[in-house]
Amino acid sequence: MGFLGKRQQMGLAALILAASAILSRLMGLIRDKVISWQFGAGNEADMYFAAFVVPDIINYLLAGGFMSITIIPILAACFRKNEEAAWQFFCCIFLWMAIASIVLTAGGMIFSGHLVRLVAPGFSPEQAERLAFFMRIILPAQVFFLCGACFTALLFLRRQFSVPALTPLIYNGAILAFGLVLPLFFPDSDSGRASFGMTGYCIGVTTGAAAGAFLLPMSVAMKDGLRLSLVWKHRLFRKFLFIALPLMLGQTVVMLDEQFLRVFGSLLGEGWVSLLNYGRRIAQVPIGLMGQAVAVASYPFLVQLLADNKREEFDATLRKALFAGIGLIIPCALMMTAGARQILEIIFQGGKFGIAETLAALPLTQIMLLAAPAWIVYMVLVRAYYAHGDTLTPAITGTLITIVCVPLYYWLAVPLGAWAIPFLSGIAVTVYVAWLAIIWTKRNGSGAFAGFWKLVSLSLACSVPPAFCAWLAITCLENILPAIPFITACAALFGGCLVFAFLYLPLARFFMPDIYHSLMNRMARRIHLQNGKR
Repeated sequence: MGFLGKRQQMGLAALILAASAILSRLMGLIRDKVISWQFGAGNEADMYFAAFVVPDIINYLLAGGFMSITIIPILAACFRKNEEAAWQFFCCIFLWMAIASIVLTAGGMIFSGHLVRLVAPGFSPEQAERLAFFMRIILPAQVFFLCGACFTALLFLRRQFSVPALTPLIYNGAILAFGLVLPLFFPDSDSGRASFGMTGYCIGVTTGAAAGAFLLPMSVAMKDGLRLSLVWKHRLFRKFLFIALPLMLGQTVVMLDEQFLRVFGSLLGEGWVSLLNYGRRIAQVPIGLMGQAVAVASYPFLVQLLADNKREEFDATLRKALFAGIGLIIPCALMMTAGARQILEIIFQGGKFGIAETLAALPLTQIMLLAAPAWIVYMVLVRAYYAHGDTLTPAITGTLITIVCVPLYYWLAVPLGAWAIPFLSGIAVTVYVAWLAIIWTKRNGSGAFAGFWKLVSLSLACSVPPAFCAWLAITCLENILPAIPFITACAALFGGCLVFAFLYLPLARFFMPDIYHSLMNRMARRIHLQNGKR
């Protein structure tokens, strides 16, 4: 079966990626739970999280996270016309991606001692040295991520979503395995694992990237007819660069959001990089579950609809994705905001992460959760731009906002305290998404956004009162139940969720029947799948 075989249904693709996102987010939370238990919100955890800044920026510079978006439209058209030429084009892209990723990674490793001063300006010389050590271990992972992204693009082109769905599971599994096992072989005579610290987790990052992001998709692509050869030039390479360069050069607020939390968090003192990271992990869970799967799965179909000149169907598909995402994220984000303290207690509190750390992370988490709807709209809308072959508009718009935000982070947010950093982040992302939506409607009409603000208003009206009642229920239950932190938090959060569901579902069924039935259908599908597995 060729790479342009029979199209799978978008719903099935979204379901596969949603299942992967759920498991991946769960494993990511387990990973961070283990890290928080062992290291809390201290220097070692700060340095580990800060070590990802340079590797992530290299990934952004080479548009690794957008490889499928940049290569799929060109490669799909090429396969339709001439399969041999398509393979030549792919090999050219892969070769230059491999060279660029190796050169940048090697440069990062060589100059890591200097880069840490930019990555974590608030760290002491001893912390900077340890950070450079972590960075040198993690950096090679980008070679595997970036080269593996080329193979993943081939699999997406064939509508093979199951193999790419395994990548984050293998990656997180390797981090956990190496982080827990390797310290057993390098004990410190006085302090157990303290000397080895988080080195095992860093090794797990590179190992997991090699196995999950590179070797697995490459092996599957090879079985399906992958042809690799040395091709230095191809007539379509300039077209690829024209599409990819804005993504490479445009450093948007969305791409750099996590890095800003780490860089400017280092100026706040010990532990704040970790606390901001833990809060962001929780806030990104509903975003990943409700936005990423639909956005990634819908993109090949949006491209196909444009190729077939089905503009009305394109608008309808985009509108459906936007409405489904925003209609589900608002109640979820508000409920999680009401129970944020209990969520932090359940997921992170314990070991070296005590109640003081929970209370410090609480406002950071709540602020990030309230910005979740903007993230959902971005994830869907930006792919509509990319489906049109327009990578320039999101890149320029996002870069301009980044330029404005950098001095605001340094001169305004940092002096105000930790809460101001995620607050500024949320405002920046919201302004960015609003700007993109305005440009989209001016160019393509308002069909995709017809009724959008009505849906937002209805969703808020149906969600705010239940969320407030859920918060009251959680507070009452915590005062009534025995003071056993984990059990009490679980029971209170469960009770709050029941109160929220009891009040929200009737309101949603009456005022937002489409969203209500979408939610019920998703629940029915998951129950059906679970029963089928049994």
